Amino acid sequence: MNPETVKFYLRRTLTLYLPLAFFLGFTLLPIFWIVVTAIKPASAIIERPIRYIPRQPTLIHFFKVWNETNFPIYFLNSVAVSVVTGLFTVGAAMFGGYSLARFRYRGKGSVLMFFLLTQMFPFVLLTIPLYVIFSRFGLIDTRAALIVAYTAFNVPFCTIMMQGFFEGVPPSIEECAMVDGAGLMQTLFRITFPLVLPGIAATFIFAFIFAWNELLLAVMFINSEALKTIPVGLNGFIQKYNILWGQMSAAGTMALIPALLLFFFAQKQLVKGLTLGAVKG
Repeated sequence: MNPETVKFYLRRTLTLYLPLAFFLGFTLLPIFWIVVTAIKPASAIIERPIRYIPRQPTLIHFFKVWNETNFPIYFLNSVAVSVVTGLFTVGAAMFGGYSLARFRYRGKGSVLMFFLLTQMFPFVLLTIPLYVIFSRFGLIDTRAALIVAYTAFNVPFCTIMMQGFFEGVPPSIEECAMVDGAGLMQTLFRITFPLVLPGIAATFIFAFIFAWNELLLAVMFINSEALKTIPVGLNGFIQKYNILWGQMSAAGTMALIPALLLFFFAQKQLVKGLTLGAVKG
């Protein structure tokens, strides 16, 4: 190997691989620590010196969380709220994004500006107005309150995302379909939407993860134990005089599984979706 090749690989290692390795380790360390804490016996969690690999791993915390707490109910509530939020958000964002990408009309720039401005408001400022509105409509302590709120927060940004995905599809493809006799809705559902399916998947994942992780609105709007989601349930492991670290870590580990599975099975679509909007036809 000649000196120039050695210099190239050394430079590439120092400027690319080492920073990526550091970032990966920094990202995975909290997940590693949660999993390790979840399989430690209760007496070993706070022992000193700290052991990064437990001597006697156990699954007792997982059994306690699943069998002695309401975590299964929290889990099902989070799945229901997150999936419905993702579907509603995608449905609204697809048509809104297509309108912004294909049509010219008065006020289009103002709509885009308004969507962008909604992302600048502090999240906490909107909780009290939403609480008052939902109280008047009788939506407090219902899953519908979370679904409506999460969808409303996600639609503006996801619409802008979908606009970029649609702009990556050449309009000539739709024009050819219409020349052959297809109507607008036929063209959308048979031609355009399948072409931006990676973008739709990316938008759904974005909305799903937002709803899956959100805590503030879930605490504000949900009071019944039977309707709480996972973030609220995890907060319940913090007691007045004690913190159940083992059970909290076990519940957090199980809460990671759906998101990891979603990314695993949709990773190809997600990567395509994140790059689709960056290329215009």
